[in-house]
Amino acid sequence: MTVPLIPITDMAERHPGLTPELAGCYLQAARVCLDRHHTPPVKFMVRDGAVGDFVAIMAWDASDERCRNAWANEIDATEAGAYAIALAAVELADGFVAVRRAETGTGADYYIAPSDDPGEDLECCIRFEVSGTDRGAASEVAQRLRDKLNQAAAGASNLPAMAGVVGFRAQLVMLQVLDTI
Repeated sequence: MTVPLIPITDMAERHPGLTPELAGCYLQAARVCLDRHHTPPVKFMVRDGAVGDFVAIMAWDASDERCRNAWANEIDATEAGAYAIALAAVELADGFVAVRRAETGTGADYYIAPSDDPGEDLECCIRFEVSGTDRGAASEVAQRLRDKLNQAAAGASNLPAMAGVVGFRAQLVMLQVLDTI
């Protein structure tokens, strides 16, 4: 059985809601966060409430000193790196891609849609709330997922919602649709 690769590179080519520059920034941040704890490649557990659990490979080029210096703020790096990995994981697991950044107050970070539907009508999209934790264990990732689902539920939008949380040290991505909690 082939272990799939979490597709964190060239995301702008597949995610119409990401520019090449933004996807590149997210990738840089993810590399810095991954380098804090791991040497590539490593296995990550993806726990998806819709499709179940599976192991995937996380591969990246190690960051250099300039990149580490640019992303020296741990909070910013963890947030931006989590965008890269959560969006790549939801693409791998569920076939969804980012189509647009969500507005403030919606309880989400991005609108996502099936990769075969460009998401031109936001009414066909799902709100996607993302978070990450640099050092937390699996229990912290699970608690953060519950918090993010609650945040999405409180958002000013009637669109369905999903949350994704990345545990960099824990080698874990958790994805959950709001309706299934």
